[in-house]
Amino acid sequence: MLKKAAALLLAGASMSTWVGCGTTSSRYLYAAIPQANEIVAFREDPNAGVLTQLVGSPITAGQGVQALAVHPSKKFLYAANSGATPTGNVSLFAISSAGALTEKTPRMNVGTAPTLMVMDSAGAYLYVANSGSFDISVFSITASTGVLSAVAQTGGTTAGIGLSALNMKLSPSGTTLFVTGQGIQGYVEVFPVNNGVLGAPVAGSPFPTGNDPYGLAVDSTGSHLYTANTRDGSISAFSIASSGALTLISTTGETFAGPVSLFIDPSGKYLFVANNQTSGNLAAYSIGTDGGLTLLTNSPFATASQPTFVTGDSSGKFVFVGNQSTPMIQSFSLDAGSGTLTSIASYSVPGTPTSIAITP
Repeated sequence: MLKKAAALLLAGASMSTWVGCGTTSSRYLYAAIPQANEIVAFREDPNAGVLTQLVGSPITAGQGVQALAVHPSKKFLYAANSGATPTGNVSLFAISSAGALTEKTPRMNVGTAPTLMVMDSAGAYLYVANSGSFDISVFSITASTGVLSAVAQTGGTTAGIGLSALNMKLSPSGTTLFVTGQGIQGYVEVFPVNNGVLGAPVAGSPFPTGNDPYGLAVDSTGSHLYTANTRDGSISAFSIASSGALTLISTTGETFAGPVSLFIDPSGKYLFVANNQTSGNLAAYSIGTDGGLTLLTNSPFATASQPTFVTGDSSGKFVFVGNQSTPMIQSFSLDAGSGTLTSIASYSVPGTPTSIAITP
């Protein structure tokens, strides 16, 4: 079961256009469904967290579409297609004011099996981790059109990282890139970045963590980093130095099995953990000023079987979960005062969501 869950985690001209209903105040949620080669799109009610699937959704995407990223302008969506051959590629979609997607060609070639994407907060650079070729492709983004341009790395067209990335995050400043991987044990590699170019790993990198660190989160201040160690059933907490170097603060053994995804709410008060194996729930922790974790007394919160992905919108009011066993997306309201999650509704999708991206 662990292998199955791990595999599922691995998140010009118009080709496809559809129209949805919405208002300028709405947010839009997009979910990648690699088994179906589709993206499912919903309008999110910003006041209630209710999702309404857009007309024409799901739409056909690239082969094995695995990861999604929304530009901060709300105008562009990027999709990493892990099953494309002979190399993986990235699709660009224009987002209309009603949430409609129009794919722009050509797709940009990357390395083998792109499974992860991150973008800096300014929307200037897109980083794509290629799990099959053990490297990272980087692109600059033209603000007016969303068009990608490859950024040459010091070692060639891509930056070799020597591992199959399990997860990847940027620091809030956009100057440090964190990548988790698994060798004899799990670890975090840390790279300085400058104008999209990865430098040599920081001193001390890679930093040991628990085994199979599929979950990764960095707080909004760039002070602390967390990994969800799936095989160990634990959460590791690190402090982040100005250089990007990590110092282990604590390792919290979970009561629940198979932590695979992490999400820190916008307030920075709570860490939510999707537990994928027999637990089928979200654990919730308060985050101390020192980065330490304390399990909330009202935690965990029940989900459908085998949640694989957890995220939230920019309002901090709603949390969304993608589930594997019965493919669906669940929405929850978040009480900012207590960290309590209350189920709103569940929405069926045509396969396990591996990535969920929400417009700001």
